[in-house]
Amino acid sequence: MSRSADRWFISFRFDVEQQESCQTSVVGVDLGIKALATLSTGEVIPGAKSYKKYAAKLSRMQWLNRHKTIGSNNGQKAQLKIARLHGKIANIRKDTLHFLTTLLAKNHGTVVIEDLNVSGMMANHNLATSIADMGFFEFRRQLTYKCQLYGSKVVVVDRWFPSSKTCSNCGIKKETLSLDERVFECDHCAFKIDRDLNAAIILSKTVS
Repeated sequence: MSRSADRWFISFRFDVEQQESCQTSVVGVDLGIKALATLSTGEVIPGAKSYKKYAAKLSRMQWLNRHKTIGSNNGQKAQLKIARLHGKIANIRKDTLHFLTTLLAKNHGTVVIEDLNVSGMMANHNLATSIADMGFFEFRRQLTYKCQLYGSKVVVVDRWFPSSKTCSNCGIKKETLSLDERVFECDHCAFKIDRDLNAAIILSKTVS
């Protein structure tokens, strides 16, 4: 049993028979901040960015609540409204992640992702809020159990694998690639492609 704002939830656990996947396709998934996920198929899944959407409203509610007496009726009502908004933000994020992870687990036999160093990424204060808003930890948790359920497989590639720097056309690795370069241009074959799509294709090729 758990509580969120003024709502109580009861969870049940039961065993279900694992399905056998009839899918044989391999899909690479590049997670990002601009878009939640770019698939090697070319499909782009935008992130909910629910915190960003409601950040101003949340900040105002917290600002208005700052002088209210702790434990008073008005203070409790204000805290409840804030808790409800936090719950709404989390639910919107989870809904988007459920859509993406179900799409991947049901429609592909193998899903290839990177072992992202999310804790290290969160240390970057300029990106921490955006990264948290995407829910990378929750994405991997959902994807893992859904792939087990639908009989598909998750392949996690080492975080040091140069998926972003390797050309998906010729396989040559670039020496450097700055974060602000959104288009990958190969120095060897002059191939040009969206940076995230290139990384997703490279990931898919690690098991194909």
